[in-house]
Amino acid sequence: MFYRENGQFKTGYRADQQIFPIRQDRIFVVLLLAVAFVAVPLLASDYMLRAILIPFLILSLAAVGLNILVGYCGQISLGTGAFMAVGAYAAWNFGVRFPGMPLVIQILLGGCFATLVGVLFGIPSLRIRGLYLAVATLAAQFFVDWAFLRIPFFTNYSSSGSVSVPPLSVFGMPIQTSVQRYVLVLCFVVVFALLAKNLVRGAIGRQWMAIRDMDVAAAVIGIRPMYAKLTAFAVSSFIVGVAGALWGYIHLGSWEPLAFDLARSFQLLFMVIIGGLGSIVGSFFGAAFIVLVPVALTNVPHILGLSLSVDTAAHIEHMVFGALIVFFLIAEPHGLARLWGIAKEKLRIWPFPH
Repeated sequence: MFYRENGQFKTGYRADQQIFPIRQDRIFVVLLLAVAFVAVPLLASDYMLRAILIPFLILSLAAVGLNILVGYCGQISLGTGAFMAVGAYAAWNFGVRFPGMPLVIQILLGGCFATLVGVLFGIPSLRIRGLYLAVATLAAQFFVDWAFLRIPFFTNYSSSGSVSVPPLSVFGMPIQTSVQRYVLVLCFVVVFALLAKNLVRGAIGRQWMAIRDMDVAAAVIGIRPMYAKLTAFAVSSFIVGVAGALWGYIHLGSWEPLAFDLARSFQLLFMVIIGGLGSIVGSFFGAAFIVLVPVALTNVPHILGLSLSVDTAAHIEHMVFGALIVFFLIAEPHGLARLWGIAKEKLRIWPFPH
């Protein structure tokens, strides 16, 4: 009843092309940002921030980057973990070799180097597609894992192969507590989510979607496949690289190459598929599903009073988690974002049948 456009008139192109054309959506987003920036830092516990919210935000950012490539441009990628690793190690190397460099600049430069690697491994997409492109990006994963394990320059000749970040600060303000880390990550996520949303609704986004739907027809109408595909790889790798730098700097603190292995790539791909291909908000839904469901499954036996061994509980968690993924893919192949869209459409015409 309250989610209607009655009386909301558009008198110009700017108003008609708003990201949130319905007034209720704009109010909801403002309230959501107010809760995220004000209420959560005041009320959330340290465990909630470190174990749930910070990983959720960083993985959401990585899923947004992957969704640009897979969901909007239709280029299958199995090497997202490699691009996260490039962003994390590049940012760390800039911090080690150029002491005093601002943290934000380090993270952004990590994204730039991930862009270079992403474009390099995106060149085969000009000639191959589908399963063959997935194998090519999988090669990127194996190559990056080998490079960071076998080339000591990338780890500053660390004997153990792991790296650790120094105390963090942004514009002279130390980033030590969970609240400070959460706010920093939230700022990055809001800025890059807004950037991605504006890109996909602009001219470059329409080119990506045309390539995804039928690249031959897109080339016929004047869209350059090379430009569209490589820009998708570049933008996607940049956002994923920034997410990788945040994952290493903010969430882990110290890491080794196994922190960005093939399992991470598959995890991000599952987020995009479950959340919804070609949807920015679906990336957040998918990340929430991947982060929250294992936490819920871990606590269910304790709530029911069941005493399970650690290995048994872990096996049951994996089984139930896999079954839930299959169920969601069967029940709604277009992801959780489609369910969200259907709910909004029903609200707009309630109480009439949909």
